[in-house]
Amino acid sequence: MKRICLMIVSVVLMINLSSVQSNGNTLREIPLLGIKIGTNISNVYDAKNEDFDADSKFGLAAGLFLAIPIGKYMGIQPEILFSQKGFQATGRLLGISYELTRTTNYIDVPLLFALKPTGFLTVLAGPQYSFLLKQKDSFKSDISTVDVEKEFNNENIRKNTLCFLGGLDLNLDHLVIGIRTGWDILTNNGDGTSVTPRYKNVWYQFTVGYRFYY
Repeated sequence: MKRICLMIVSVVLMINLSSVQSNGNTLREIPLLGIKIGTNISNVYDAKNEDFDADSKFGLAAGLFLAIPIGKYMGIQPEILFSQKGFQATGRLLGISYELTRTTNYIDVPLLFALKPTGFLTVLAGPQYSFLLKQKDSFKSDISTVDVEKEFNNENIRKNTLCFLGGLDLNLDHLVIGIRTGWDILTNNGDGTSVTPRYKNVWYQFTVGYRFYY
């Protein structure tokens, strides 16, 4: 009896996996719109390699993506996300211990090249343009707590941070599990010049998405 039950379960699992794989192969060839939500685990590092040590912090990541096929095995995937980054640090100032938490809110626009070896897996890599909306610094010590916020109006679309992004999407029918890593490369000043930022964001991103199709 146990053997019969195990055989039935095995057959059902094989049928389900075959159905998902077949559906995934079809979906590789049609445009798909989706939504996603998850978290960033972000930090910053000093490009000049001087003494600077910070800890990671969590932030929200959420937005839309569009998978556009170029044949069966390749495509492009533009996205637009609200993305929180930043870091946490501790130290001493005039003999007093303090904690500093920086939270930065961005609109991230990745333009990713997609390689689709199977319907289940998509490999993604490409540039990302990040537009800073707001920065909040929270400074806490034994004697006081100070919060400072700055808002930024990026009316010039050329004023942004150029980043590089790479990762994977695991496609489970409508559900998409996204794993990404990214880091800042250049700051575009909006006047035709660019600089390498001394303190660069680096982050890991984990999201769960839902793809709409008929």
